[in-house]
Amino acid sequence: MSDTPFGFSNSDDDPDRRKKDDDSGTGASGSEGGAPGGGFPFGFGLPGGASPFGSGEAGANPFGAQGFDPSQLGQMLSQFGQMLSGMGSAMGSGGSGPVNYEVAMKLARQQIGSFTPVSSGESDAVRDAAHLAELWLDGATTLPAGATRTVAWTPVEWLENTLATWKRLCDPVAEQVNGMWIQGLPEEARAMAGPMLGMFGQMGGLAFGSQLGQALGQLSKEVLTSTDIGLPLGPAGTAALLPEAVDKFGDGLEQPAQEVLVFLAAREAAHQRLYSHVPWLRQRLLSTVEDYARGIRMDFSAIEDLAQGLDPSALSDPSKLEEILKQGALEPQTTPEQKQALERLETLLALVEGWVETVVSDALGERLPGASALSETLRRRRATGGPAEQTFATLVGLELRPRKLREAASLWRTLTEQAGTEARDKVWAHPDLLPDASDLDSPAGFVDRMIGGDTGVFDDPIAQLRATEERERAEREKGGDADPDESA
Repeated sequence: MSDTPFGFSNSDDDPDRRKKDDDSGTGASGSEGGAPGGGFPFGFGLPGGASPFGSGEAGANPFGAQGFDPSQLGQMLSQFGQMLSGMGSAMGSGGSGPVNYEVAMKLARQQIGSFTPVSSGESDAVRDAAHLAELWLDGATTLPAGATRTVAWTPVEWLENTLATWKRLCDPVAEQVNGMWIQGLPEEARAMAGPMLGMFGQMGGLAFGSQLGQALGQLSKEVLTSTDIGLPLGPAGTAALLPEAVDKFGDGLEQPAQEVLVFLAAREAAHQRLYSHVPWLRQRLLSTVEDYARGIRMDFSAIEDLAQGLDPSALSDPSKLEEILKQGALEPQTTPEQKQALERLETLLALVEGWVETVVSDALGERLPGASALSETLRRRRATGGPAEQTFATLVGLELRPRKLREAASLWRTLTEQAGTEARDKVWAHPDLLPDASDLDSPAGFVDRMIGGDTGVFDDPIAQLRATEERERAEREKGGDADPDESA
């Protein structure tokens, strides 16, 4: 795996990751504790053989070459009803949404187990570190402080304060999967199933909630801040650090604990400045994940095998159901829409992380001797496939991979040196001013194009954007008025 952090991809698109899976013996069927090997979110699938959809053509019969057999469906539904009877009250709890969040929260709390409450001394230390970091950041960026308060969270408080954002990230994927699962049935099968279709949806919500809870429970004990995976997970205006995880992170780094705390507080504060004062950024990131979900397409497993070999008595808790559902996989196909959403998300997150790294380096570089080493440690933490990568792959179906951060940081550094801090920060004034994926591969070209030898073009970036749009419109109109004989 590359050690140049940040990016998203499906694991099936990555030859290095496929080779790593083959070498480790995980294959394509998934592995415990990580993202499903088949690339499908939530580790959710159906028992059965190869996909009967094969080529992915519309109208293919999901009941195999022999066609739809009502007697088989009747037997399947009978066994399925027995299976549901062993689930107790879990099916009825958690609401009617695509993910059973009551189960998710219960399992996450079980995963967290016992924890030490944040002491008053730890809370004071976090606030003092954040205050110092904000003072130093004032000289490194034109964006003012964005956090209205800075808090110290326990793992449970992180879980409770980020769940709303996880719902927004996970619901679109779960809704798409549940809908396609039912739509994959032939019309005759749907008619026979009747009310059982709703139970299929409930079962999916239960499985999703089970996987979500276990993943979030693990992540809550390892994240350092509310923006540790780059996304704005917590409430707007709230900066948060998790002292217990920060202490574990600092073990063995040979850096003073106070310096580690200030460094992480500065990163959290820089993220908050960006997300608070670039009004379109938070919405753009989250909506791009939703765009990815809408592009999900998949091959369906043999649904008639769903209930074969299942022991209803073994389904008394959601984790048992998850184990059964992970025996097979509904493997998503990578569509052009998804690839476009992945590229947008990868580029935008790389730009966020690169900007934060550049600003924090400028603010702390001469004040904290270990700032550079700490920054590299965070890069390598992500590069080795830490909790952020595994959790995001599990929950949303996207694999968080190190890729574009170094390029983005190089771009922001070059722009800062050649155009200044104010010019660099004004690029965030409008999404159309931001570099694209090709600019990350050639940052010098972007800087040259933006400054054009004169940093004055940054005085009003919106005016610059409008001028560009007017010029392009005039060129199109001129092209449309061209003499047909001349064009021939």
